[in-house]
Amino acid sequence: MAVPAYAVVPRAETLASSCPMTSKITSSNSTNMAKSLVPTRLSSSAWITGQRFCVNSFSSKSSVSSSSGTGQATTITMTATMPPKADRKVSGLYVPHETHKQVLHSIPPSKLEIVQSLDTWAEETLLPFLKPVDKCWQPQDHLPEPSSEGFYEEVKELRARAAELPDDYLVVLVGDMITEEALPTYQTMLNTLDGTKDETGASLTPWGVWTRAWTAEENRHGDLLNKYLYLTGRVNMRSIEKTIQYLIGSGMDPQTENNPYLGFVYTSFQERATFISHGNTARHAKDFGDAKLATICGLIAADERRHENAYSKIVEKLFEVDPDGAMLAFGDMMRKKIAMPAHLMYDGVDQNLFSNFSMVAQRTGTYTARDYADILEHLVARWNVPKIEGLSGEGRRAQEFVCTLAPRIRKLDERAQLKPKRSPKTGPFSWIFDREVQMCKGLQDAVVTVRSRRTSTGWLARSAIADILDKERGSLSLNPVMTGHNLSESKPAACNLDYTAL
Repeated sequence: MAVPAYAVVPRAETLASSCPMTSKITSSNSTNMAKSLVPTRLSSSAWITGQRFCVNSFSSKSSVSSSSGTGQATTITMTATMPPKADRKVSGLYVPHETHKQVLHSIPPSKLEIVQSLDTWAEETLLPFLKPVDKCWQPQDHLPEPSSEGFYEEVKELRARAAELPDDYLVVLVGDMITEEALPTYQTMLNTLDGTKDETGASLTPWGVWTRAWTAEENRHGDLLNKYLYLTGRVNMRSIEKTIQYLIGSGMDPQTENNPYLGFVYTSFQERATFISHGNTARHAKDFGDAKLATICGLIAADERRHENAYSKIVEKLFEVDPDGAMLAFGDMMRKKIAMPAHLMYDGVDQNLFSNFSMVAQRTGTYTARDYADILEHLVARWNVPKIEGLSGEGRRAQEFVCTLAPRIRKLDERAQLKPKRSPKTGPFSWIFDREVQMCKGLQDAVVTVRSRRTSTGWLARSAIADILDKERGSLSLNPVMTGHNLSESKPAACNLDYTAL
């Protein structure tokens, strides 16, 4: 069941004062409970110092049931506050989205100790991937100099080059820029990981130093693309700025569970995905005659590649010191699917904005199903996954799953090519003043409705790739629409195929 992003478990004090409980949770001992709060796993149930808080269902109002006696579990039924789809604005700030069941602090103490033992390794191996500030390029190095006499002429030349960029390319470039501009969310996500988060905001641990310096390097990407797009005069900057604000306000749901094993598998995959995406926008810019834009996108891609190497090195180390734990984490993240960082994208108008942006990126070959499969195969090879031995039974099953998933994704791609074609789908984008852009209705990982049904909280969708992953778990439950990668075929010939038969 999907849980609204803003439906949270209340504090113990709130529960004691507002819930009609028959157990012995009072204001006084609930305070003690809060003080002695242990790492809490919120899935089907969560243990909090002897009291079990179980999110069982989402009814029209809150209800609480409990068992009498000391040490007995207390089950709490939470209320879903997700409004109807048409009314999902909260004080006009952002549109909350359905997310997966929230699981918190899933790393066991033994694994946490392993992560904490890597501090010296991180200082010696991870931090050298960072570049000194004086050796980093800055956005202004690649933009017209506003203090120079030739500024207006440089802007005129920039606009002349940008005039040749097609609308679908602009949509992809804007989407990439918006994703980069949501950097506060990504730093927040890194600082949820137990054992590696920046505890103080200025921690001198190697993990804290890495997170802040990584964020500082990434910050240049959105700055540069934002200023470039502003100077082109071809995009609706106010709509773009609204989208950025909505996206940062909505956050993201990577399903990493405060677990650094899961978190660093996610960042390894995602940094390579952004490297590929920016690399392709660089190649396309060159094809369209804008060599300076190609340089800009290429510089960003190079940063992403360096960051990918750093995060992959962390997981490589985890495979070295705890092969079974790392294998289980890799399998877990790939079963869940890697959610794109901007999967909660919204511009105040289009409730399917991320889906539509993803389809344009797919059709233009900026980021495709084959890229997803290639990234997976790259990580499997880099971490030497097929040759790892000494695994538990569960670890071996995870190993087999990740080693065979990429060919299965490609097989779906091949089957999609055989489907009959339908007329192209087009749609407006507020980012380019509502001009229409062709989209490809192809194989989408949880972003295009394939098999769907109406529920009280909106549309839930089935995707072909989700079928693969759910069958591995022996489950065919529905998943929320806005929680995954775009996995359609990049060639225009694959557009508008019907995947309901998959």
